Amino acid sequence: MRALAIFLFVLLLFVSGITLSFAGLDSTAFSSTETHGFVGFDRNQYPGDEALPMLRKSYSFASYWLSPPPGEKSNSWTGKRGLMRAQGFGFLLLYQGRTSGQLPYKKDSIEAGIADAHAAAAAARQEGFPEGSVIFLDVEEGGRFFDGYHAYLRSWAESLTKEKFRPGIYCSGIVVDEGEGSTIISADDIRAHIGVVDVVYWVFNDGCPPSPGCSVPQNPPGPAASGVIYASVWQYVRSPQEKKVARHCRGYASDGNCYAPGDAAHKWFLDEDVATTADPSAPR
Repeated sequence: MRALAIFLFVLLLFVSGITLSFAGLDSTAFSSTETHGFVGFDRNQYPGDEALPMLRKSYSFASYWLSPPPGEKSNSWTGKRGLMRAQGFGFLLLYQGRTSGQLPYKKDSIEAGIADAHAAAAAARQEGFPEGSVIFLDVEEGGRFFDGYHAYLRSWAESLTKEKFRPGIYCSGIVVDEGEGSTIISADDIRAHIGVVDVVYWVFNDGCPPSPGCSVPQNPPGPAASGVIYASVWQYVRSPQEKKVARHCRGYASDGNCYAPGDAAHKWFLDEDVATTADPSAPR
């Protein structure tokens, strides 16, 4: 009887050991599949060839304008793809969007979307980006959009898909108070009206929280931490610091701008982003 009890006790220890071993394996497997964020930067002006090695130490990807940025008549990024790729950068392709004031009528909005998609695709091909790359339309305005603007965005997304590129939208992920208890996030408004499923969203929300401020975190939060759970890219810092939105954020320089950790001379102010991949515009 005593021998049987010892046998059962040993058997119990053996089974428990196997169970714990599998539990440990499951835990390891789970942690290895956790989402890892990649930090990048964006800015309107190309920082210059000499800046790339220093910026690459902190950032996995960078913006790349396919049109002149807002307020500019020329595009300083043109022709820089090869050099940036050689440094190991991934890309966020950008094309300047129209403002609501430029789109007074729905018919004009549809035609504008077609024209901008065609121009963006042509510029991407000219710069050597492959078909299937994501091109983000830069939408700077926030709040709720009117029907004509939604028509423009829908036309952009449909037309860019026909051009064999994947449509993306850069837009606000900040909650806007519309009064009388009503709020809206521009990204949600766009997504609800665009009518195209396969659109990639790059949202900006530089309020703290959720933004970690001007910094390059060791374990950056994923884009969903922006408050827009379907976002693929999150711009968590804008330069200069938005006093109304980002007044509680830390890490900005005394001039109100954000700089890379290695930029001791403060030569290149920039915006900071986090994405689920090191090359957010790459074809999937």
